[in-house]
Amino acid sequence: MEVRAKKALGQHFLTDQSIARTIVGALTVSDVRDVLEIGPGMGVLTQYLIEREDLDLKMVEVDTESVDYLMTHFAGMQGKLMEADYLRLNMRKVFPGEYRVIGNFPYNISSQIFFKILEDKDLVPEVVCMIQKEVAERIAEKPGSKTYGILSVLLQAWYDIDYIISVGSGAFCPPPKVQSAVIRLRRNSRTSLGCDEKLFRTVVKTAFNQRRKTLRNALKPLIREGMDTSDPVFDLRAERLGVEDFVALTLRFQD
Repeated sequence: MEVRAKKALGQHFLTDQSIARTIVGALTVSDVRDVLEIGPGMGVLTQYLIEREDLDLKMVEVDTESVDYLMTHFAGMQGKLMEADYLRLNMRKVFPGEYRVIGNFPYNISSQIFFKILEDKDLVPEVVCMIQKEVAERIAEKPGSKTYGILSVLLQAWYDIDYIISVGSGAFCPPPKVQSAVIRLRRNSRTSLGCDEKLFRTVVKTAFNQRRKTLRNALKPLIREGMDTSDPVFDLRAERLGVEDFVALTLRFQD
């Protein structure tokens, strides 16, 4: 039995076993046993995850055909494998405490997955994932680059990012039209931004939505009448600001 890759689900099944072992080996936070694999597909990561005695594994898979395949080919899936849409799950009901995340994320929803992980950042100390190379580079990039963007700032505010390895299209079936990469996110020591978190997200997103404009122009929808925008920071574009700069900028809008 084989699982047909479905374009609508963004499925490209990893077939390179050495890459699979590298991904599983990159999961290192040893004091949190609970692990969620997103989109196990035909189990190329699952086969190595279940060998690790330091993990308590659960999986979430939206594709019924993949679920049937996993239930047939792997023992002990009952109670561990959920047929569900990860984006719609309340993870606080799945795990009683902290959990790590791993997976070959569907490229068409990878950004949505990261935004959901951010919602549970107090419970997710580590994420290891395969994503589109362009997105991986964007997430790991530092300020000043054209690829640095919204996800870069929001994720780097709470996680340290490691770019693990680049992966060519030949490692998949069917081969994707884009290159891929493996990254690891590890929760940093930050417990608070020191500003209103919802407003911080709004400032970051608004600034990057018109990234070619200076902040003075890009942030016009948020600038109150009479607000002083003479500071040189407003002459910069969003890509020049790091996390702390955006925190300081957000505090200006809180006053």
